[in-house]
Amino acid sequence: MRRRVVLAVAVAFVFAPAANAATPTRPVYDSHGRVIATPFAPPAQRHLTEKKAETIFLAYPKVRDWLTRYPRKGRTVDTEYSKDYANWTVKVWWGDAGEIAMGRVDDVTGDVTEAWTGPQVAWSMARGGGGAFGGSKINSPSIWLGFCAFFLVGLVDWRRPFSLRTLDLIAMLSFSVSLWFFNRGNIFASAPLAYPPFAYLLARGLYVGITGRAPRGRTTWPAWILLAAAVFAIGFRVGLNTRTSNVIDVGYSGVIGAERIVHGEAPYGHMPVEDDLKACGPKNQDGEIRDRVQTNGRCESANDRGDTYGPVAYEAYIPEYLIFGWSGKWDDLPTAHATAIVFDLLCLLGLALVGLRFGGPELGATLAFAWVAYPFTQYVSNSNTNDALLPAFLIWGFWLLTWPAARGAFVALAAWTKFAALVVAPLWATYRATRREILAYAAGFVVATVLAFSILLLEPNVGHALRVFWERTISWQIGRGSPFSLWDWKQYHAKGIPDFHLVQRVLQAALVIGALVLAVVPRRKSPLQLAALTGVLLLGFEAVLTHWFYLYIPWFFPFVAFAALATAPRREPVVETAPDDRPAELVQPV
Repeated sequence: MRRRVVLAVAVAFVFAPAANAATPTRPVYDSHGRVIATPFAPPAQRHLTEKKAETIFLAYPKVRDWLTRYPRKGRTVDTEYSKDYANWTVKVWWGDAGEIAMGRVDDVTGDVTEAWTGPQVAWSMARGGGGAFGGSKINSPSIWLGFCAFFLVGLVDWRRPFSLRTLDLIAMLSFSVSLWFFNRGNIFASAPLAYPPFAYLLARGLYVGITGRAPRGRTTWPAWILLAAAVFAIGFRVGLNTRTSNVIDVGYSGVIGAERIVHGEAPYGHMPVEDDLKACGPKNQDGEIRDRVQTNGRCESANDRGDTYGPVAYEAYIPEYLIFGWSGKWDDLPTAHATAIVFDLLCLLGLALVGLRFGGPELGATLAFAWVAYPFTQYVSNSNTNDALLPAFLIWGFWLLTWPAARGAFVALAAWTKFAALVVAPLWATYRATRREILAYAAGFVVATVLAFSILLLEPNVGHALRVFWERTISWQIGRGSPFSLWDWKQYHAKGIPDFHLVQRVLQAALVIGALVLAVVPRRKSPLQLAALTGVLLLGFEAVLTHWFYLYIPWFFPFVAFAALATAPRREPVVETAPDDRPAELVQPV
């Protein structure tokens, strides 16, 4: 008997290592890379109860402070445990405001790992972080402040540093203060701080536009130094885009739209969606699966609201799409990068030509430098959006100012990219307001419009395609809510949060009236006045827009910069044959 026991123990010692070895401690794969065995893991034991997780979250200072804006009566809390992430998701609801707080509590440590309140609940872009738009590099203090310093050093008149010109430049940069708060998720501070520069630049633009007087002062540096600096900056900007940027949904939508057009259908109503389509990708922490097999049989990353822009916003991506293509996924998207870089360079080149035509080499170099040195133009480039398209079309239309048909065509191209450009259509139509020129302008506008909307002919029913276009674009944009301006905060029903909805309606009416009045007042306008008033109308449009964002700043920047940097005449002895040393086109109607 004793011999049998000893033998059994010996056998156990011999085979125990083999048994242990047979129990995998990590996933086991076959020769084809398929998982054939996984380690055994007993189900994790919960450390917190639902009530405890809820109590921890509601006591978190940020959440507690926000909830004081609502009565306790009518508040409901939903708490759910995730075994995949070993945490608790807590959601707080109240009456008409809907979901007012959301976050996560770690089950093991009891720490609140996420806490979102107010606009941060529905808008992930309101949560801060500084890298969602443009990547972390452009949002880093060293890079951003470097751009600001570069801008001021190159453009301030250092012989008269305490001048309106300097104040104008500082006002253009002062949107950075608002962006700083936005990057920290403080929307109720970032939104109001955008309006002082709006107000100042509007007032300055109106003054220049009505009086035709350019600010005194000029760039200290010779034109060749500014051009050399601009060339250097171009390389740096392209490097930032290709190496450190990201592509947000706006740029992604352009790639999708180009692919749809090339394959014979309009973008409207044909964006990749989630719905209940077959999943072809992993879940994220919220349980959402963005990669779905679409009706075309391809696995594509969803971008349901990508068809909210004008047709040119998709057509402009076609050349780059034909070169780089699209995998179907929201990956690096080289087509979006290439398009952003191309239109950034077109803005730069167009401004150089505008300045050369209306102010000579000095103004051409100054405007080109202003574009490459301004941090918000790089913010657009690094976000790889379509927001350089609108200013590019308007810049080139301004360069062809005396050709009314081209002027009308470029306004149409800008408008059917971003509808904001429609606000300058009457102003540009009445420049040199003869009947013949207005008709030529209208003809150019109509021809460009027909060409832009020709993609709707790809659909079997053009009437239905037009209806879908309206519903997916203008109609949706009109009713769109947003926390990033002052105008839609009423949706939070929170104590201490003001409702400026009525003020917005009054200002919107004033904008429409102003667009019509400025079309005829002053009756004759110089290029300087037209640029200043174009900037005023685009500023006004953005100031009353419900969904405003920093990516829109380059829409008005070229014209605000033109009005601020165009050189005022030097004081010279009175000579009848040469009353002004600038090109006549800058100060006189042409």
